[in-house]
Amino acid sequence: MKKFWQLWLTAILATFLLAACGTDNAKKDDASKTTQSDVAKEAFPLTLTDAIGNEITLDKAPETIVSMVPSNTEILFALGLNEEIVGVSDFDDYPAEALEKEKIGGQEFNVEKIVAMNPDVVFAHESGLGMGADGLQQIRDAGITVFVVKNATNFDETYTTIETIGQATGKNKEAETIVSDMKAKVAETIAKTDKVKAKYMKRVFIETSDAPIYAPGKNTFMQEILEMISAENVITEEGWVMISPEEIVSQNPDVILVMYSYVPDIVESVKNRAGFADITAVKEDAVIQVDENLTSRTGPRLAEGLEEVAKAVYPEVFGE
Repeated sequence: MKKFWQLWLTAILATFLLAACGTDNAKKDDASKTTQSDVAKEAFPLTLTDAIGNEITLDKAPETIVSMVPSNTEILFALGLNEEIVGVSDFDDYPAEALEKEKIGGQEFNVEKIVAMNPDVVFAHESGLGMGADGLQQIRDAGITVFVVKNATNFDETYTTIETIGQATGKNKEAETIVSDMKAKVAETIAKTDKVKAKYMKRVFIETSDAPIYAPGKNTFMQEILEMISAENVITEEGWVMISPEEIVSQNPDVILVMYSYVPDIVESVKNRAGFADITAVKEDAVIQVDENLTSRTGPRLAEGLEEVAKAVYPEVFGE
């Protein structure tokens, strides 16, 4: 009988202990949820300086957002702000959800439409100030917060841009994860292409338009990308250069990268240009089209753009 009571008491104690553990775990889970949801709240009010030196104060994480360029939009979606985005530019096509958002125009954006949306913040872009400065001021005059995002010119500035937008939207952790993942992919790509330095560094010609042909030279984003993947740019001049087909033939690049898609069958068109049959890139079928959005939009997909360029230049390194 004594043993029976001991067993009964033991069972009762075990039940209470399990219940207590469950309660403690539930409390821990609730505390974790509370901590995560309160992180953004604790970050506000927040004051940030935008690309043109304006101090922007945000009292809370924005609940309604208008994005004025594709790079901003891609960053905002990557941060998980699908529900908050109420308007995007006419050029925004990634991710697919961006196509479902209300359009506010392109370089000549619809001020009245944006004001009618009454967003908590408009993420503009430094690259659009030439044509859009007056319109942005009208939006500010309507009492709407405008944050001008810096026109990033390299990977480091892109990382900073993502982190800044993450701060402004209360998505710091998400921004850190995006940047960390990008850096990991960049490091992996560089490690693979770094092996070619001791062998043969390919000479690359990149064209961004057809008739006239324009190509990026020194101090451009594409120059940085080529340097990162151990490739040589055949263009040695500064900035964006207009170049003749004859000069391309004389440079005889190992690889030609076509960074635009507005010309149908452009790869075949390039190969069939007068004199191009003698170029190494044409002989070795190394005229390759790369999605320009991956390298021109300074957002989360930029690391993918680096990898795509690397695969186009050194397919053998990637087993392709």
